[in-house]
Amino acid sequence: MKHLRVGALVLAIWCAVFCQTVALAQNLGAAPQTNVAVQGQTGAQPEGAFLNFVNWIGNVIAPVGAGVAVVGGIASYATGRGYVRWFGTALGLLAVSGLTRLLEFWIQNGTGGVS
Repeated sequence: MKHLRVGALVLAIWCAVFCQTVALAQNLGAAPQTNVAVQGQTGAQPEGAFLNFVNWIGNVIAPVGAGVAVVGGIASYATGRGYVRWFGTALGLLAVSGLTRLLEFWIQNGTGGVS
């Protein structure tokens, strides 16, 4: 029982230190935020936060998910199970990634590419 209490105490201290570090890392203070997705907006404003979320989905989540789906498809194929759904999921995630990148391109260029 003593080991459980010590472990809980260590976990609580670790969580307090980690959460404080994350909170300080997200605080910009008076410094300007550079390289934001929306010109003139910060990540705290709705437009910047939404576009950062879209960039996160398109540039990180969907490609990583597609890679995991390909690995799952290879493992299913190697064991003789159904693999088409895995590769279909990978293609779908890559399509989502491509569409979000296309939307990002259109948003950044505005009407500059329309003649």
